[in-house]
Amino acid sequence: MTDWDESVDLLIAGSGGGGMVAALAALDAGLTPLIVEKQGLVGGSTGLSGGMIWLPDNPLMRAAGIADSREQGLAYFEAVVGDEGGPGSSPARREMFLAAGSEMIDFLQRKGVGLVRCPGWTDYYPNHPGGNVAGRAVEGVPFDAAALGAWSDKVQPSMAKNYGFVLATNELRSVQYFNRSVRAFAVATKVFARTALARVRRREVLTNGASVIGQILGVLKSSGPPPIWLDSALADLIVEDGRVVGARVVRDGTELDVRARKGVLLAAGGFGHNAEMRRRYSGTQPNEGKWSIANAGDTGEVLQTAMDLGARTDLLDEAWWLPMAFINDPVAVSIGSGRQRPGAIYVDGTGRRFCNESNSYVEVGKAMYANAAVPCWQIFDEGYLRRYVSGANPLKKRRLPESLIDPGTGKGPVKRGATIAELAGQIGVPADELVRTVARFNEFAARGSDPDFGRGQSAYNACLGDPGYRPNAALGPLERAPFYATRVFPGDVGTCGGLVTDEFARVLDQQDGVIDGLYATGNITATVMGRRYLGAGGSIANTMVFGYVAALHAAGRPVGRKVNRPAVR
Repeated sequence: MTDWDESVDLLIAGSGGGGMVAALAALDAGLTPLIVEKQGLVGGSTGLSGGMIWLPDNPLMRAAGIADSREQGLAYFEAVVGDEGGPGSSPARREMFLAAGSEMIDFLQRKGVGLVRCPGWTDYYPNHPGGNVAGRAVEGVPFDAAALGAWSDKVQPSMAKNYGFVLATNELRSVQYFNRSVRAFAVATKVFARTALARVRRREVLTNGASVIGQILGVLKSSGPPPIWLDSALADLIVEDGRVVGARVVRDGTELDVRARKGVLLAAGGFGHNAEMRRRYSGTQPNEGKWSIANAGDTGEVLQTAMDLGARTDLLDEAWWLPMAFINDPVAVSIGSGRQRPGAIYVDGTGRRFCNESNSYVEVGKAMYANAAVPCWQIFDEGYLRRYVSGANPLKKRRLPESLIDPGTGKGPVKRGATIAELAGQIGVPADELVRTVARFNEFAARGSDPDFGRGQSAYNACLGDPGYRPNAALGPLERAPFYATRVFPGDVGTCGGLVTDEFARVLDQQDGVIDGLYATGNITATVMGRRYLGAGGSIANTMVFGYVAALHAAGRPVGRKVNRPAVR
């Protein structure tokens, strides 16, 4: 028998959204939780993210009178994910995701976590049955980090820090297009004023994923020291009589055996930065993680520990793809958004377009692999630069620095040509084909249509397009010389395959039996979204919902009204 150094009810590996929600739900259910986080900051991938949470028929939608239902959500899953989602997207898990998700939002609001709707941020496939144009995403309200006291500097930095503003994710579109519509200007003005006030008051105001994490941390802290060990890595699982009963944790260099009376929840992220695992499992989407911007803690050790116990896995070849230009200059931060804006297209090595550039980032990343366009080229014109390339601060619009332009040395990330044919020569694609591609695109784009790939025909395409551009917010011709090109790579924000779990977040073995005492959620699991990304915040919703489910199941509490069955203890 193990000589325990510490004993809790629920041991949680990882302090991202899933781990934090699980700890809060466990406390509320009368359990003693403990989060072990191998990094020195709280938040994991959720803290680094935009922080949106995608949930059909959520309470904030109902409060706003937005029509939706659980049945619509299921229809959307069926239409978009279908039968290709694998065991992680089983009917039971989809039903639990929708039912428990609504309960979870209610729970967080009761606990004092401030959330708001993200109006207008449509589903990523709004034209499919069950799709919603009004938007199913919610996000955290701006949160003053000072409320966290000594923990105020222990939260993963907000995504908004990259832009220099106190900026909610649903406000980003307006800041980027502040001079393109009256509404965008009004929202951007509010953001600028909030940012100025925070600076005057010398306050750190958390937004995006950092807001969600910070608020939950504040609730955990309100009843005493938060049950979190930082700089503490789960090194191994401890099994007795076929049940996971605890884990070996390395805390500040010391090995400790921690007993988990009700179970261990793995919420430690995927393997975005584990080159060997990515090579081994990448399949038809070969990738070593060198383009990943995943959380630094996404290195796969905890996933491998569960696999060593015989856990079943799926979707190990998938990731949350994010096409990226990787131009390391604040003035050029807007170049990489060209796929969603008028005046830019993607082409492969033959000079041809190969996808609807304005579709979901996951969809476009997959298309890059499917069409041997790794990397592809983003082609854009001077009009695009004049309208959108404003750098980190849109109030200081500037031209693209000449230092970024390749002067023929092959070192600059951006190529420039006086004509499309000249540009083609610089990037090594057939000039006649690229000239044909641009001419065809321009002909249709001038009329606001794209019969080849349907760009600009969905509400999602319009959602991230230029609200001041006519006749189509998502596309416009490339007609103003000079012309530019830059490489685009299939980056990612993390992997989305791993352990197969049932609807109660219990890890399954190779025979689909439950590994007793072991739960998992988030990017360490095969996501309920399958091989698609259904809407903004789908990955965060996945981890938070099943973290919530795991905690209540471990406590023997009912969860998921329509799909609840007696908990197996």
